[in-house]
Amino acid sequence: MAELWFPVPPLAGDVVLLRPWREADVPGMVLAFSDPVMQRFSWRTTPYTETDARDYFAEQEEARLRGDELNFALVEPHDQDVVLGSVSLSEVRLDQGCAAVGYWLAPEARGRGAATRAVRLLARWAFAELGLARLELTCGPGNEASQHVAERCGFSREGLLRSHVPFKGARRDSVIYSLLPGELR
Repeated sequence: MAELWFPVPPLAGDVVLLRPWREADVPGMVLAFSDPVMQRFSWRTTPYTETDARDYFAEQEEARLRGDELNFALVEPHDQDVVLGSVSLSEVRLDQGCAAVGYWLAPEARGRGAATRAVRLLARWAFAELGLARLELTCGPGNEASQHVAERCGFSREGLLRSHVPFKGARRDSVIYSLLPGELR
């Protein structure tokens, strides 16, 4: 599979800009993952460290070069040093025209429409530039904020995937959504 690329110029709107992660983002990522809401919905059971963040950045780059993932830092458009969260395409299968969308927000970025705007920017680009025909999104049944983002963007809830993913020593169900070209709101 061919490597994925970051859009040039970066995807941007009035509230968010999507850019590649960089070394200077490590402390912000560690801080975001120390938030109780992030810990509730994250699969992690141990504190997130700077080493974890650096390893994650290296893994992301390897996945990008394989054509599997494209992970963006979601930042303020007028101050790209302020990390608001993340938005990503994963499980990219260009031959099948599909990928999964994921996102998270730092506590101070919540309630401003940042995730909704970031998902819209990424979805529009994925349909137009990657030629995708379907985007999927999964989240825990209790993650209402994530479900609201999906619905505001036009994703349709398709159902419940029972015992879908390993989660904190057990298994967790996931709600699954999909978005097709022309459905983006």
